[in-house]
Amino acid sequence: MKAVILAGGEGTRLRPITYQIPKPMIPLVGMPLMEYVIRNLKKHGIEDIILSTFYMSSIFISHFGNGEKLGVNITYVPEDVPLGTCGAVKNAEKYLKDEPFLVFNGDIITSLDFSKLIEYHRQKEAKATITLTPVEDPTMYGLVPIDSDGRVIKFLEKPKLDEITTNLINAGTYVIEPEVLELVPKGINYSFERELFPFLLSKGEKVFGFPSKSYWLDLGTPQKYLKAQSDILDCKIDFDFPFNQEKPGIWIGLNTKIDKNSNIFPPVAIGENCMISKDVIINNQSVILNETEIADGTTVKNSLIMSNCKIGSNCLINNSIICSGVVVGNNVHIINGTVIGNDSIIGDQNYLTNGIKIFPKTVLNKGAITF
Repeated sequence: MKAVILAGGEGTRLRPITYQIPKPMIPLVGMPLMEYVIRNLKKHGIEDIILSTFYMSSIFISHFGNGEKLGVNITYVPEDVPLGTCGAVKNAEKYLKDEPFLVFNGDIITSLDFSKLIEYHRQKEAKATITLTPVEDPTMYGLVPIDSDGRVIKFLEKPKLDEITTNLINAGTYVIEPEVLELVPKGINYSFERELFPFLLSKGEKVFGFPSKSYWLDLGTPQKYLKAQSDILDCKIDFDFPFNQEKPGIWIGLNTKIDKNSNIFPPVAIGENCMISKDVIINNQSVILNETEIADGTTVKNSLIMSNCKIGSNCLINNSIICSGVVVGNNVHIINGTVIGNDSIIGDQNYLTNGIKIFPKTVLNKGAITF
């Protein structure tokens, strides 16, 4: 079976992180999200992969090539203009004529058993099967009620409280029969969720839901991105860590030096060639990526610091994200959901909080922001 991964989105809600990298390539504990997705597919015997790309397509190609290093075969199908979830698959139709295929969004982390999903689809003789996941607040999503046999009854977009009959939402993973694509107009923006699936229901076609309680997270916001890092460190999903596990819950990359007077509390991951000076504290599901230096007396909690960063002394980094190549001065606080874009310079004694977002290559002089 082939899999189509939708990787064309610009990731606007994740900016400034996604100004210089496509959303499906953001690092998860040192591994690009898309690489995690592809590795997961291969575990289920799915090795023919089609990447539908639009935003920064060349980054995917330069990282994965033809997929040989991961033991898969990757075909790239770029979009000239955004075509929507279904339009993007229609764009790859010539590769999908022979058998059912898997489709899913490239910005989702899931522990879904693809093999069970595919078998369910075949047993039901469905035209389309939609993976469903339960949520606590159904009013924020499109709901998908199903009957006792699993057949989809209707679609409810962001329902009112008195309309809620289920807590199952579309989890963005589908199995589709190839002839279904004949119903999709070519070259226009077209959606599975709002157009194709409701149209199939109106024609009386078999559309089934596959309820799953597997781990599922849409990396749509910086806070969800941080949650993904935390959940990986807590081993809530099966993950091939790229660093060595030195102690239970502590993963350290090669050639990283940590001063004996620093304290590392699990779960934590620190990449390769890092330098952690004395009296540094790193804890609460923090991730620090390759070639990063942290000076004396700094504390890092529940945060992500990407590659090639330099963090000064006596800083506090808490519940925040620092992108690659950032230089942070001394006595700086970066807390409460702050995101610092690539290659920025944050001078001494700045106090960044309340979800402030700093664009790439910004320079903040000493004490420029002190909320």
